[in-house]
Amino acid sequence: MTVETFHPGERAVQARAGVQDRAEHVGRGIGAVIPAVAARFLSDRRTLVVGATDQKGRVWASMLSGPAGFLAADGESTLAVAARPVPGDPLAAVLETPAEVGTIALDSAGRRRMRLNGRSVPDGRGGLLITAEQVYANCPKYIQRRHPLDTPSTPELLGSGSRLSTRQQLAATTTDTFFVATAGPDGRVDASHRGGHPGFLSVHGPELLSWPDYPGNNMFMTLGNMELNPAAGLLLPDWETGGALLVSGQAEPDADRTVWFTVERVVELAHATPLTWSEPEYSPANPPIIRA
Repeated sequence: MTVETFHPGERAVQARAGVQDRAEHVGRGIGAVIPAVAARFLSDRRTLVVGATDQKGRVWASMLSGPAGFLAADGESTLAVAARPVPGDPLAAVLETPAEVGTIALDSAGRRRMRLNGRSVPDGRGGLLITAEQVYANCPKYIQRRHPLDTPSTPELLGSGSRLSTRQQLAATTTDTFFVATAGPDGRVDASHRGGHPGFLSVHGPELLSWPDYPGNNMFMTLGNMELNPAAGLLLPDWETGGALLVSGQAEPDADRTVWFTVERVVELAHATPLTWSEPEYSPANPPIIRA
């Protein structure tokens, strides 16, 4: 493993957890090439979660979607994405120009996922070209099994603000899956998946959320970014309707690795994707919900 595999924030969190050796071992699997098996995996996906930073320094996470094949490896180190964020999405303007992005492709039905981080540019045809800098697979933990269903619809911006409404708080406290985007000290962005039983994302009011950081691959890329840059973005998909709740704010992990998230901006989209999803089969890895 080279020194550049992890930045100082990631190494600091790994050291506190006592997993430096494990992180070094797992980190050897990170590359800048899209292997053939990863290319096949991506070509079958219907969605791609993308994280990026806007001009005000806010980090957002969003979801792109299309038919199978809308994601395609273009050579060994480029991912072609035949989609852009829908109107009203905070990342719509960001991705009209070159941007650092973090992405995660999730196979809910097969409980598989992989991440590809790099630099995105518009392709001139309404899509994106992402030059890969980090490509790696993740373990299947905490993924709820779901199957996509095509539900043609028209995207709509439902509203935006600086705090969660009562209805949005209810959606947050009942979710079993969300995605979190963070940015490192060099501006590079990472997008990650978080899953658990409904209630694992706690709502403490319209401006404060928290969640436990469950054991994972020990690389601590998300917490490592938060160590040096608290800006973060959450994406809470509405699996029943295809809607999406996008939240940007500041994240601070405590000594017990509970992440406390202060809400700064909220955007809600109806029909953010033309997909709805089947009822979940919860992951057997989900820990029980424990309330203090």
